[in-house]
Amino acid sequence: MSEDLLVEERGRVLLLTMNRPDSRNAMSMAMAHQIAEALDTLDSRPDLSVAVITGAGGTFCAGMDLKGFARGERPVVEGRGFAGLVKQPPAKPLIAAVEGYALAGGFEIVLTCDLIVAAENAKFGLPEVKRGLTAAAGGLLRLQHRIPYHLAMELVLTGRMWPAEEAATVHLVNRLTTPGTALEEALHLAGEVAANAPLALTASKQVLSRSSDWPQEEAFDRQEEYTGPVRRSADAKEGAQAFIEKRTPNWTGT
Repeated sequence: MSEDLLVEERGRVLLLTMNRPDSRNAMSMAMAHQIAEALDTLDSRPDLSVAVITGAGGTFCAGMDLKGFARGERPVVEGRGFAGLVKQPPAKPLIAAVEGYALAGGFEIVLTCDLIVAAENAKFGLPEVKRGLTAAAGGLLRLQHRIPYHLAMELVLTGRMWPAEEAATVHLVNRLTTPGTALEEALHLAGEVAANAPLALTASKQVLSRSSDWPQEEAFDRQEEYTGPVRRSADAKEGAQAFIEKRTPNWTGT
């Protein structure tokens, strides 16, 4: 039997491919645990800076595996939530490369990601209300903060398909590509990210993602928890020295 998740290292980039094309990469319990394990690897290794997640066979992810659910399986990992990531994303940046459909839990995985690359014919959607359910894997919590409130409400209450081209007009999608090239472009974007200092990347993501509800009078002090160690790191010294010497920095993640 093939692995539900394919994991490949490409330099400082970790590529995760959901590999259940016969079921449109519906999220299984096994795949969720494999994703969680891969993201633990990403965060624990200083030689990895960013991950890309995509789907095999021309589809990103159609949501939860309903056949598995009928057998009593839930694709949820303790502490990390659905798909092994929506409740507790990795500390390091995560990029979605979307072809075809990203529906229900599949769209909620996309919303967990920090950057989104999508093919022009890709489609997003939270159709849970059509099935008597709610988008409880982060869709209701995140969508309104990614796009205008009333548009988010329309998508949730109607459950309609949402073309990637429309999503790009409200800047949910970072880069729109021709069909079949979303992964290529996502890896190119990941390379741009990975060229930068790994500690600085992680700290910057954490401040951006956590600071929206920080009281203004506390914000600068609270960000110091993340930015202070970066300022005192070996990589900060290396970055300055490389600038002076007009060379490419040699990041060590320390």
